[in-house]
Amino acid sequence: MPVVHSKYVAKNLFKNGFISTVYSGLVRKINGVIQKRERLELHDGDFLDLDWSFAQNKSNSLIIVLHGLEGNAQRPYMTGTAAIFNSNDIDCLCINFRGCGGEDNRLFSSYHSGKTDDLDEVITHVLKHKNYDSIFLKGFSLGGNVVLKYLGEGRELPDKIKSAVAVSVPCSLYGSMIELHKFKNVLYHDRFKKHLIGKLKIKQKAFPERVKSSDLKQIKSLKDFDDFYTSRANGFKDALDYYEKCSSLQFLDSISIPTLIINAENDSFLSEDCYPKAIAEANTNLFLEIPKYGGHVGFHDVNNVYYNETRSLEFLKQNAWI
Repeated sequence: MPVVHSKYVAKNLFKNGFISTVYSGLVRKINGVIQKRERLELHDGDFLDLDWSFAQNKSNSLIIVLHGLEGNAQRPYMTGTAAIFNSNDIDCLCINFRGCGGEDNRLFSSYHSGKTDDLDEVITHVLKHKNYDSIFLKGFSLGGNVVLKYLGEGRELPDKIKSAVAVSVPCSLYGSMIELHKFKNVLYHDRFKKHLIGKLKIKQKAFPERVKSSDLKQIKSLKDFDDFYTSRANGFKDALDYYEKCSSLQFLDSISIPTLIINAENDSFLSEDCYPKAIAEANTNLFLEIPKYGGHVGFHDVNNVYYNETRSLEFLKQNAWI
């Protein structure tokens, strides 16, 4: 489909990408979402913590939501999505990636931008134990890349998966890495690195033979982290091999269900190739929306309901899956 015209207009200070990103990540609060946790045991001996919230009335539809780098199911963009879908009679399942639910995961490896097998296990679990007619997927940032890669990898999708939305997606992991290492993003870069090294220090206690203090001292950037940990722990040669194989960009032309990508023009995390206009124009199932404003997962709107939340609900209803 051609690139979709965006109706989103940011107000006042929220036209600034930095302000909208920081406010939405650190200031915004969501009240009233009650989550019930379920622990899913995985086939490899690890686990995922799944946080469910339910519509007031019995629902036959479910949205599964995936968070971004070092996020969790309680981030406001996650609970904001849960709130609007629950209030529209749709249950919500927010996934905490491995090690992100408040307890370190059991294995040395954890989550990453291309780890679609965990999403596949969650969906298989839902289909086996729950009775939903329609399942909708939504991913933010890293989680958006996972959703898009999952949809385009060539697996036979369950019929109940009807459509998807991906928000602020680094479709090109290499390109986004380059952007994150620029001076304009130094605050974000250093915050991510601090959290990731903190996680790695926890791994060091459990796996001292695999992480030395000297290794930690060598990690000066996010790419260094991916070279040392993300790639090696998950079977990739190095960071560049990981970026190449896990970027969703190469899988977009194979997506076969209605899928909306919302990437803001002023998202400082995204490189030019994270706006795949030509691919969207060639794939009738892929809709690309590029609002002028929004920053990174920062689509502030009225009444503390964000544009990406109302747009996701609208997209689902437009495709008549409810």
